[in-house]
Amino acid sequence: MKILFLRHKYVTLLAGAALSAAVFAAAAMPAAVSASTTERQLPIYCVNRDQKVCAISFDAAWGDASTQSLVDILNQYNVKATFFVIGNWAEQYPEDVKMLKENGMEIMNHSSAHGHMNQMSSEEIIADIQKCNDQIEALTGECPTLFRAPYGEYDDHVIAAVRSIGMEPIQWDVDSLDWKEISAGEIYERVTSRVKPGSIILFHNAGLNTPEALPDILEYLIGEGYEVVPVSEILLDGEYTIDHEGRQWAAE
Repeated sequence: MKILFLRHKYVTLLAGAALSAAVFAAAAMPAAVSASTTERQLPIYCVNRDQKVCAISFDAAWGDASTQSLVDILNQYNVKATFFVIGNWAEQYPEDVKMLKENGMEIMNHSSAHGHMNQMSSEEIIADIQKCNDQIEALTGECPTLFRAPYGEYDDHVIAAVRSIGMEPIQWDVDSLDWKEISAGEIYERVTSRVKPGSIILFHNAGLNTPEALPDILEYLIGEGYEVVPVSEILLDGEYTIDHEGRQWAAE
């Protein structure tokens, strides 16, 4: 799979004393200069799709109380979702991981210990991701191919490290904010007002009101003609580009 990134041009006008200030800033903050002179590395936030299809994902990092309830609701509507699981959670709740697998849910990588990867070296990032892959594969027999960064934090070196081991980094374009413990009605309104063809929706397995909100959201999506799929099934195969918004497009 070949990835072609769209380039962005940055133009800066400097004159007189401003030039000296810029030189000083370049020495003090090389990361900022790098971001303005090289193409930005982005994960996939959503996919360019003409068809009404969207993906539902859950991050599983803390807690276990609602996982079975969420799977029961998904099964009721014959919907399969993606669970991005941290390795430590998988080891703490191995029966849940096996239950997700047995119910046809997709299990992907959310890091081994939910650390701040922006603060880690490329080698440390790769080791962490591979450890999580091993933790999940030991329970499911399958190695994850997708990765979601903890806290949604990333920079160029995080994304480059993920892709260097053949995995695809995934974000989201619809955030339910269920982790803020907002009401089921607010979760419903956020998701249904933002979803569009090609969206990747973010929930959390430990969201306080997620089980209450999920049935109405699924009713809405299905009623609007959406096919709801795991994340891997919404992604495009073959060559593609990722635009400045993180939208995946088929290469022309």
